[in-house]
Amino acid sequence: MTEKLLDIIQQHIRKDGPMAIADYMDLCLGHADHGYYMTRDPLGLRGDFTTAPEISQMFGELIGAWILQCWHDLGEPSRFHLIEQGPGRGTLMADILRVTARNPKFMQAADIHLVEISPVLIEKQQKALSSHTIHWQQSFTDINLDAPFILIGNEFLDALPVHQFVWHENHWHERCIGLDAKENLTFVESAPSYDPRMLALEKPPGNNDILELCPTASALIEDVALKISEHGGAALYIDYGYSNSEYGDTLQALYRHEYCDALTTPGEADITAHVDFERLAKTAQQKGTKVSGPTPQGDFLKALGIELRARQLIHHNPAKAEDIGQSLKRLTDDSEMGHLFKVMAITHPDLTVAGFENVYV
Repeated sequence: MTEKLLDIIQQHIRKDGPMAIADYMDLCLGHADHGYYMTRDPLGLRGDFTTAPEISQMFGELIGAWILQCWHDLGEPSRFHLIEQGPGRGTLMADILRVTARNPKFMQAADIHLVEISPVLIEKQQKALSSHTIHWQQSFTDINLDAPFILIGNEFLDALPVHQFVWHENHWHERCIGLDAKENLTFVESAPSYDPRMLALEKPPGNNDILELCPTASALIEDVALKISEHGGAALYIDYGYSNSEYGDTLQALYRHEYCDALTTPGEADITAHVDFERLAKTAQQKGTKVSGPTPQGDFLKALGIELRARQLIHHNPAKAEDIGQSLKRLTDDSEMGHLFKVMAITHPDLTVAGFENVYV
């Protein structure tokens, strides 16, 4: 499979020249026949990485409680859209619906949508959520929004394709994928595919500084913010990234839970980049929405009561006390996911949501 996708990439470079990193990520992750997300279940011990919902039910339960409170604060609309982007195996949504099912009025009002491109994962989601009516879409824009909505995106933004620009000789060069003398993929520099000066940081770049930009994420957040302004509601994004825009190379690849060279395993490894939450927050605010956070995941989950929930689970399952404690640590400790992962909410200006202590960007 890798060789087939590698052939496609090599042919593309021979024909059209060096390929932008964003185009390379698109092919590696989303190629219809050989893309990473299109051909496998990447999660769990047999996969390449593990997400928070797979670590513990506590994560999804708290997100479910957050959603229920959000719906209440919206005035308990008789109809609304509940949306998840990148729902993995359906674990997070299953935990959310187990919590929210305690409120029949909520369940009657919820029109549930999953945004997913992977046929393998859609099959998993169908099994996990077989007792619910679910609508699947390829993208957020495919959803016919005609009511308020609450959107969740956990580890979704990091997989969106990035461009990288390198500063030297007093101007920007785009970092691309080319071929070396032996036809191996290698990083090269080329003329920028668009002018990065329009999106550069306030801090002047130093020699060999890398500016990483994700136009796809910015366009998505702009669209989400516009729809929130129009229909009302909230979007909650949870991902690894940085609170303040900065220079640096965060492109990374994971294969069987280990970091690997992103150029040696096209289509076989997960390729991601850290999320620039400050840039996305500014994009959302420019469209008239309110932004809460970004705040560290550990602080957010503690504010929602994860420590209390852990004690409750231990009380009812004392034999699993060690496992529950380890899961709590993984989700909240600064040395684990607690600090690197950030949480950001985008809401209508009239809506205040839990977990952020009213701190806004």
